Amino acid sequence: MRRAVVTGAATAAGVVLLLSLKPHGAAGPAPVISSGGTGSSGTAGSSGATGSSGTAAGASDATAGPSGSPSAPAAGAAAGAGGTRKVTGDAVNTRYGPVQVEVTLAGSRITTVDVVKYPTEDRRDREINSSALPLLNQEAIAAQSAGIDVVSGATFTSDGYVRSLQSALDRAGR
Repeated sequence: MRRAVVTGAATAAGVVLLLSLKPHGAAGPAPVISSGGTGSSGTAGSSGATGSSGTAAGASDATAGPSGSPSAPAAGAAAGAGGTRKVTGDAVNTRYGPVQVEVTLAGSRITTVDVVKYPTEDRRDREINSSALPLLNQEAIAAQSAGIDVVSGATFTSDGYVRSLQSALDRAGR
């Protein structure tokens, strides 16, 4: 009899604790984290950059990436050797959510990197990414390639960032 009372009380306490948890609500679309063009970090409002593809003439053959979002055209559609163009990388799924970057190139030089998709499901995701993504942007611009180190504490996001950046550079013909 005593065991039944303890089991019932423990079950009731467990149910109360489960019901008291509050689900995390999405805070809306995540702002684009940009390198700002000069290698400095900062955030910019989402000004339609999430659906951007290459700005080259004849870029009507953009393909859909694995997440269904438009991606940049093939390297053959690039706008001249010295033109400025934006190329969007694949949306790479990570343990905590997708990561996708958009690279602005002047000729073959990386001028800015915008992170258009990244994990924002909970407060900890936003906290980690607000410090890790600007560092990754700076590293990518300094290295002028996807051969950059991961940020400690943001390993999964860093891996997704590098893979998305490499896919954008591959599309750009670099």
